[in-house]
Amino acid sequence: MRVLVPTARVAPDTGVAYPDMLARLVSRSGCGLLGLVLAGCGSGSGTDNEGKQPGVANDPPTTSATTFDEVHEGVYHLGPVDFSESEWHNACAPAGGYRSELHRATGLGGEFLAGVSNELSKAGAICDACILIETAMGESIVARLVTYGVEHAPGDIDVSPSVYAAINQQENPRRMSWRFAHCPEAGGKLAYEFKSGSNPWWTALWVRNPRVPLSKVEVKSGDEDFVELVRESDGSLVDASGFGEGAFTLRLTGLDGQVVEEQLPGFAAEQLVQSDQQFD
Repeated sequence: MRVLVPTARVAPDTGVAYPDMLARLVSRSGCGLLGLVLAGCGSGSGTDNEGKQPGVANDPPTTSATTFDEVHEGVYHLGPVDFSESEWHNACAPAGGYRSELHRATGLGGEFLAGVSNELSKAGAICDACILIETAMGESIVARLVTYGVEHAPGDIDVSPSVYAAINQQENPRRMSWRFAHCPEAGGKLAYEFKSGSNPWWTALWVRNPRVPLSKVEVKSGDEDFVELVRESDGSLVDASGFGEGAFTLRLTGLDGQVVEEQLPGFAAEQLVQSDQQFD
């Protein structure tokens, strides 16, 4: 049985940030053994390919008015939700966390991240989706869901320091509502991260940076029909029989009904493949 480490837990309702959180954020470097990889892979400089430092609150991301599913209400907390995993593992990432070459796209141009409660995790289906957060004080921001865990109430969320700094008005309690949303266009294209241990007879991957939440992902190998992949609690998608050797086609269906088909010549374990496609 897989046991997920919960996200950082509720910060005190004083509204005071835990000490020097922004200073604790770090960027991992190194590309690893990849086939096709995202542009701008680790140079060791501590900056991304546009010269912006990971973890620094650049312009807060915005999105269209397109939202999905029901509205959830609760309180937002400054939780240790960050790429450096300074206190807790991000439940939507492999051991070691999100790889550095995914930080900018996942963080929506900075480190705009959030985590929801276990009750609303949808068994990992929330992973890498964007949410629109609207506070009772009239502030709003879009953040990427990278984790989930125990909260005071089901509708509560934990947010990264960048999100907290953008919306906090020293209110107490920090009331807000959130719902799934269309991600900003600045996030770039889709990417596919194959899990460690993947092989032709057992294949698992994460779909990274989808602009809309995914309702299902299917695969077609050889002459077989499309088969729906099974969602794991860490957000990855699994074919217990494997993709086989050689080319295959992925079919991604968004929560709004959009469909993206991706033809790939093959894969390798731990490979990160950059797509040239994205949902509208």
